[in-house]
Amino acid sequence: MKQKPSSDNFSHLRWNPFLSLLWREIRRYLKVVFQTVMTPLVNSALYLLIFGVSLGSSIQLQSGIPYLAFLIPGLVMMACLNNAFQNASSSIVSGKFSGDVEDWKVVPLSPSQIVWALSFGGLIRGLMVAALTFLVGQVFMKVEIGEYLGIHSPMTLLFFLMIGGLAFAKIGLIAAFYAKTFDQMSAIGAFVITPLIFLGGVFFSLENLSEFWQNVSLYNPMLYFINGVRYAVLGQTDVPLVKSIVVSCLSLVAFHAAAYYSVKNGRFQRW
Repeated sequence: MKQKPSSDNFSHLRWNPFLSLLWREIRRYLKVVFQTVMTPLVNSALYLLIFGVSLGSSIQLQSGIPYLAFLIPGLVMMACLNNAFQNASSSIVSGKFSGDVEDWKVVPLSPSQIVWALSFGGLIRGLMVAALTFLVGQVFMKVEIGEYLGIHSPMTLLFFLMIGGLAFAKIGLIAAFYAKTFDQMSAIGAFVITPLIFLGGVFFSLENLSEFWQNVSLYNPMLYFINGVRYAVLGQTDVPLVKSIVVSCLSLVAFHAAAYYSVKNGRFQRW
């Protein structure tokens, strides 16, 4: 007598396509690991050399923290956000160009599963580059200051890196679905994402800005992502930790909703 399939078997079948898409994302950037991981790592090393070493001695922070130590958490978060965004956006863009994205309309994947698979793929890449950036920063700290940079709260660090990486992967997904050309996709990264990250406090503290620009910066959600990581590493932040947690979580929810809508109603046509 034929046995009726259990609900557990159906659950396993439902998750197979999700895991396959996630594994595809990971393999996609591991095939070009020099471009996806090593290139941003070199960029971070140049930032540390130019700003942290060459100019750091002339920059005094009111908190008394060496500028190099102040810079490292910002670069770690910037590396995570940038790479999570680029991974998700490049996946959609390349899929549109090759026509692979059209197949998603017929595979057994819900819009939510597509969003989370691409988001986790971007997050893993972002975490990889962020970890390597932190290690490079430790080398600079040892050479310049003579000691390694400690981590004030490892769990807080992991929390903000995961929230930020997932949020920016979803932003990349949104941008790629609504971009109609490669030029539009490049423009979003150059004129929207990069300014938001740079003006989010990677290279400066709010205490060094005038009151007007401090108030303007408070409307940039990237400020809360970056300062959350800075608190996790240094134990000091320009904005209250609770406020950073709340704003970061609300941003993730908003970006997920927009990403879900983009996948469900977005353009699947080939470029």
